[in-house]
Formats: sequence, structure tokens, C-alpha cells
Amino acid sequence: MRFMSSLDAKDRKLLLWSVGIAVGLAVVIALVMPDENNDQNPMPSTYLAGKHGARAAYETLVRSGYGIERWERPLSELAASAGPNTVVILAQPFSRETDDYKAVDQIVARGGRVLATGLYGGYLLPEGQVSEPKNFTFAACQLDADGLDALAGTGEVWMVPEASWNVGNPAQRTQYDCAGQPAVVEYDYGKGHVVWWANSTPLENAALARGADFDLLLNSIGPREGHQIYWDESLHGEMRSTWSFVGGPTVRLLWVGLILTSILIVFSFSRRSGPVRELPGAPRATPIEFLDALGSLYRSAGASSTAVSIAWERFRRSALRMCGLRQSKISADELAAAIRRRFPNADAALEDDLRSCEEAARNEKIEPREALKAIQTLHHHRQLLMAAARSGSRFVASNEIKQGRRS
Repeated sequence: MRFMSSLDAKDRKLLLWSVGIAVGLAVVIALVMPDENNDQNPMPSTYLAGKHGARAAYETLVRSGYGIERWERPLSELAASAGPNTVVILAQPFSRETDDYKAVDQIVARGGRVLATGLYGGYLLPEGQVSEPKNFTFAACQLDADGLDALAGTGEVWMVPEASWNVGNPAQRTQYDCAGQPAVVEYDYGKGHVVWWANSTPLENAALARGADFDLLLNSIGPREGHQIYWDESLHGEMRSTWSFVGGPTVRLLWVGLILTSILIVFSFSRRSGPVRELPGAPRATPIEFLDALGSLYRSAGASSTAVSIAWERFRRSALRMCGLRQSKISADELAAAIRRRFPNADAALEDDLRSCEEAARNEKIEPREALKAIQTLHHHRQLLMAAARSGSRFVASNEIKQGRRS
């Protein structure tokens, strides 16, 4: 029994091809899809175990008894219930939305504590003075303590700064710096407190155990008792809300499948509903029209020398073949000498004509009339040589060719 024998042979073939293509695409996507949980992903997410991830820091805080949870909904929802016991960690957030600015400002104004890292983390902070670094550092920098607060006494801290802070407000205190640029800044705002890092390096998996990096994280988020810590993940990708789960990858794949299925249905129907007679073939252009079009193309492009080069190359190949020589790039004088050895009584103007044609092929500014004259000269000599080769003699005079044309 054949597979789906009730279907027409063409429909069955179309179905098999469609299934094969779908399976092939699924295999290719599975092979080439990048692994987000690797060392190349720079996002300090609590879900990632790569060297730039923050999973180790999050799980260490959980095992240490800190009240901590991931926040994957809009920050405005967290701001509505924030208070003095709220601590928010914004590790390398990426957002320039006005609602996120207002949410962070509201959290701090209500007495909350916010730790933000990176350039965009500084943009989100109230009264943030973040800026591009004056000198880029591509290796970890051991920070120098530059403050008098408890945070500056953390100890040996390593960081790869990606941003800087414009010093000017006395309330904004620099606690650590790298090569003179602020790397850790803290200040009070409203009823709350703000801590900013130039990068999230101290809390990443690869650097967490280096020096006092983890101690810097603990001192930045404050005491454990009486505080609820929210590690923000909403600004690391898609913002999670009640309806965001409806638009997940499964629903997108479903829409793609419906579109492809609709295309296949239209294709299978239109295949039977096409014209019953073949369309008449388009008339081919006559040789004269082709030549006119080709001439117009060369004229508009100013490529007269190209036409001479083609005619010269064609003559060279034909002459070498008639002389029994292998094809090679030779000059006009060498070609004339080879022809003269094979046809001693060739036209006396052969050497001069070949020399002038070779120069015309190299002259990019040659006039069309001169190019036409050179092509006609090559054609004339080629006819003489072909006539001599056909007759088996070593010479056919020019007038014999002309008489053959008249007859």
C-alpha cells in the first residue's frame, strides 16, 4: 500500500517535499542557533552560567539567607509597592524608556535602595551623571579606594569599567576609581540610597571570587535583615507581564506555520487553476536589432576600445590556430612574424596594420570611427588568411578576395 494513496501523485509529491523542507529547516535551525548560556554572552543575567553571567552571585545570596527574587515584570509594578525595605539590583540594564526612568526615581524617592551598573544603568538613576569613559580599559583594573564611607573600605576590588561619572555634585561621593576615573559612586536621593558601578564585573561568575568583589556586592545592597532584594531581569530582554506569555515563541511559530500552510494551499489550488494554453513565446529580435542594441550599448558606455580588444583577441586566436601554434599572449610584432613564416607572401601592410590595431585596443579614448576602421582591418586580414588556409597555398591576394565577393 502506497503512502497516502488517496492523494493525487502530484499532491503526494508536493506534500512530501513540504515535510522534507520543514524537517530540514528545523535541523538547520537547531544546529546554527547560538547558545545564549556561553562565555560569549556579555549579559550578567542570573539565569546564565557563563563567565559574564550572574547566576553564582544570585544563588550565593539565596543560600546565605537573603530575601531575594528575580523581577521579570515592568519596573512600574515594583515602584507602586516599593518602600524603605526594597532593594533593586539593575545589572547592566538596557532601556531608555521614560516609564523606567520614572519607576527607578519613584523607588528611590520612597526610601528604596538601588544598585545600578554600566552606562545605561547610570542613565536610569535619578540625577545620574554618567558619561563615556575618557580612556577605555580592556583588562581588569584594580580599583583604588577614594572615599571615606564604609563602602570604600571593602578591600581589593577588580573591574573592567565601561563608563565614567561626572564629578561635580558634592552629595555624589566617589568610593573607588580606576586611573582617576570614578568607578563606584554612591549618594542619597530623597529617602533612598543609590550605588553605581562602572561595570558589573564584580558580580559576574568569573570575577566573583576575586579579591573582595563579592564583599562589594554585599556592601552595596546593604544589610540582610529587613530587606527584600529584587534582581531585575526585565531590562535584559523582553519585559514580562501577564499578556507577554501569550506572545511567546510558540505563538510566533504557530503564526509562521499558518502563513506557510496558507501559501501551500494557494499554491496547490492555483496549480490547477492556471491557463490551459501555453503563453505565446516572445518574438526574438532580428540580428540587425541585436547589432543596433549592442552598438548603442558600446556607444553609451564609451567602450570603443573594448570592441577593438575583442576583435584583436579573436584575430590573434584564429591566426595562431592557422599557423599551428599554441595559444599564448604575444605582441603584434610576434604575431606578424608567426603569420609571415606560415604565409610568406601575406599582405605587405600586415605588420603595420597589426601594430596599429594593438595600439587601438589599448587606447581607451579611441574614437568610434577609428575603432571601426581597426576592426574592419582585422576582419580583412583574417579573410585573407582563411582563404589561404582553405586553398592550401601560402598566399591569396587581396583582389582575389574582392573578386570572390563580387561573384
